[in-house]
Amino acid sequence: MVVNNPYQAYQQNSVTQSTPGELTLMLYNGCLKFLNQAKKGIETNNIELKNTNIQKAQNILREFMVTLDMSQSVSESMASLYEFMINRLIEANINNDISKIEEVYALTLEFRDTWKQVIQINRQKQYGTPGEI
Repeated sequence: MVVNNPYQAYQQNSVTQSTPGELTLMLYNGCLKFLNQAKKGIETNNIELKNTNIQKAQNILREFMVTLDMSQSVSESMASLYEFMINRLIEANINNDISKIEEVYALTLEFRDTWKQVIQINRQKQYGTPGEI
């Protein structure tokens, strides 16, 4: 695949050269971005912007759910949390409720920050120096 746009080439390289942990971090960041856009859609009464971005955030959360290793004890709790978040976004979409988006945003931010710390700890163990993300 030939990419003429340098930004697209950069994005493609970012994805293909990232570790699974970094890809997960990118998904969390994408989810946060989509939640912000959904909130903006409600604030500006742009139903399409709200709906599209809520669906994108829900798709990321669903992806996290299906990739959980259910043999791990924490996975059941994480699956329940992701399901709760998806249901909150359904309610936010139906009722144009920014507070529900903010609730999901806060949980996603916490998960993202925790995941970022895990990556940094693993890099420290692997390379002996703090890795900046």
